[in-house]
Amino acid sequence: MSLFTIAAYLLAKNEWEKNEKVRRRILRDHSNPLDIPDSVISKEAFLEIVRDVQPFINPSSITIEIKLATTLRYLAEGGFQRSVGKDTDISLARSTVCKVLHEVLNALEKALCPKWIKLQMSEEEIKMSKAHFFNNFCIPGIIGCVDGTHIKITKPHQNEHLFFNRKGYFSVNAMIICDYRMRITAVDACHPGASHDAFIFSLSAAKQYLSSSYVGGDHRSWLLGDSGYGLEPYLLTPYRDANAGSPQHKFNLQHSKARNIVERVIGVLKSRFKCLQTTMPYVPEKVVKIINICSAMHNICRHYNLDAFALDVVDDFLDEEVADHSSHLQTAAVSIRDEIANNLTRIV
Repeated sequence: MSLFTIAAYLLAKNEWEKNEKVRRRILRDHSNPLDIPDSVISKEAFLEIVRDVQPFINPSSITIEIKLATTLRYLAEGGFQRSVGKDTDISLARSTVCKVLHEVLNALEKALCPKWIKLQMSEEEIKMSKAHFFNNFCIPGIIGCVDGTHIKITKPHQNEHLFFNRKGYFSVNAMIICDYRMRITAVDACHPGASHDAFIFSLSAAKQYLSSSYVGGDHRSWLLGDSGYGLEPYLLTPYRDANAGSPQHKFNLQHSKARNIVERVIGVLKSRFKCLQTTMPYVPEKVVKIINICSAMHNICRHYNLDAFALDVVDDFLDEEVADHSSHLQTAAVSIRDEIANNLTRIV
């Protein structure tokens, strides 16, 4: 290939790239996410998010609506940045998509997570939660359910052994707590995949809150968790090796039915935001941020009654039973569970 041919090729390539930038800007400037039909997005929800994140977004030639639509498209689709940027309604270069995601994800975490993810419940909410679970599953005092789920990530550059879980892939282990309305009330995704569910709960702000509430006098409210968690006065787990037909066995059956709601929440969360089903090519800190934002966005969807198909989520591991702790709290927890199990024999 002659030098003249190479020069002509480079000149044509530069001209094409220049025209492509112009085309993208024209498409972007004439596009408006709010022109999409109501059946596709909730404009009310979209505008509320715009108002919430606006103080955290720097003004630029790209409108805040396009920036937000770009980020939401990635979260919902799970495609990589190049496919998101090529969308005719977005028309951004891959490098620009990267910068937009960085800016908007930071804004979304600051604006949405404190507003939409709250473990604290009002007296009316607590009353309604307890009534819901008792009327449907005959277990009193339930204010929520807890479970963990693994989000795949690429091999991190540091401490990779901590993120390699027993299933054989790299992940972060996200603790999810939900209420009877399938809203996420707490999320803790800061721990690597090798961390056990019970370990994550023991270090979480949720346990500190529930423990302080129990010590403060609320002795009739608790979460439900599987056998991967330790029995606490505010966290009831199933009996081990319960005999069929026994009060303990009946308790386990009702416990399993009631706790199914958190598994459904995790399934809906991953169905809404398919980025959580993929192997995320980001550092763990950014993955944690995405999980937090998706949890807040899930609650917004629940608030605006936006439907999603539930994904059948298979537990990443078989539950590993945790040794009970010997303490006055453990004794109280055993008494609470025994009392409920004995009462179930008269109800169920």
